[in-house]
Amino acid sequence: MAVAAVTTKPLHKPPAKKPQTKKPLTKKPLPAGRPREWYISHNRRLKAMRLAIALLDTGVYYPSTATNDKIRATAESTGIHPPSDTTCRMVRALIRYGR
Repeated sequence: MAVAAVTTKPLHKPPAKKPQTKKPLTKKPLPAGRPREWYISHNRRLKAMRLAIALLDTGVYYPSTATNDKIRATAESTGIHPPSDTTCRMVRALIRYGR
């Protein structure tokens, strides 16, 4: 009794991966009429979020490993102005909250 060789072929081809191009978001003007402190804290939060994302992308997942020096070095390498101590604290809080 002869046994025939069985070859298996996939029923469908997996979809080809499309290269994703990241387009920058269009910036909208900030609302007028707010107190100056609101704009300062808003821009600080945006900077802290950008730095927290950059740190997470580089493998810094714990606030204890995100020192001020490491946060400032990340800011320099990504082209962001050096953050203040308050912004560094905010970055660590964002990393802590994301866990």
